[in-house]
Amino acid sequence: MIEHIRWEKGRLFILDQRRLPEEEVFLECRRAQEVAEAIRSMAVRGAPAIGIVAALGVALESRYDPSRVEEAMETLRRTRPTAQNLFWALERMRQKYERERAGGDIPSALEEEALRIWSEDVEANRRMAEAGSYLIGKGARILTHCNAGALATGGYGTALGLIRRAHEEGKGIRVFATETRPLLQGARLTAWELQREGIPVVLITDGMAGYLMQRGEVDLVIVGADRVARNGDVANKIGTYTLAVLAKEHGIPLYVAAPSSTFDPAIPSGAFIPIEERNGEEVRKVKGVKVAPEGVDVWNPAFDVTPHHLIRAIITEKGVIEGPTEEKLKEVFGW
Repeated sequence: MIEHIRWEKGRLFILDQRRLPEEEVFLECRRAQEVAEAIRSMAVRGAPAIGIVAALGVALESRYDPSRVEEAMETLRRTRPTAQNLFWALERMRQKYERERAGGDIPSALEEEALRIWSEDVEANRRMAEAGSYLIGKGARILTHCNAGALATGGYGTALGLIRRAHEEGKGIRVFATETRPLLQGARLTAWELQREGIPVVLITDGMAGYLMQRGEVDLVIVGADRVARNGDVANKIGTYTLAVLAKEHGIPLYVAAPSSTFDPAIPSGAFIPIEERNGEEVRKVKGVKVAPEGVDVWNPAFDVTPHHLIRAIITEKGVIEGPTEEKLKEVFGW
């Protein structure tokens, strides 16, 4: 697997994804505030990965001063509003802290819990890939959006985990990766991951996806998720909803791969998912190069919502939920 998170004797190192694919540079984070900045600036991104490094950030802070744990969790909680895994992981850490604060070894307990969250994510990704492998046929031509691979998770990947499994099984697949504007996660990260794995990949601009489908060159679409509402609506990288509508029009199944930590039963539907809006400079410039008139107004939501009726199935470590609805999700997760 691609190594992008390192925990070495209580020290956290994060592969700076802003600098890929040109160079592989690790950031060292010593305090929770530095982890929060890495999340906010998208040096680390992807909902599961955000949750993991946030948990490790809490563990870091506890080693420095156990009395600052609650403050650290609040700082991390404020970094990015859409990714459910962030809040799920911090709640796990809060519960562990509450159990240990009466006299336990808080730093050791929190480190153990954070590492458990990390290992559980990798295992969940592998189980997802196993559960959903039947959905990818031999010679399948797969379209994916943004990056839902090792870099976005604890290590194996959600959407790219399924793709990786199909490649390991010798299915002879081919992947189309959208560039994913404005930060080019598909071009910079997904294409980089797949090339390293030896998986055939073709990079396209976001606007080419519809024509590719019209030409009959896409068999299925697989994406990840940042939050899944109680009714099965999914928030994912901006542009996912567009692909879902296009896929529906062309009779192409769209699958979402997400671990149970991405599901939020407290949110009734996608209409209630908080959507992060980011700085307009991300659109006005590409890697620091101006591509728009100075001062032009920009709207820059980082995510959109795909209604559940456009999703053929959601693939989780608990199995494949075909035609996701609130009733089916309740049955699987026992809410």
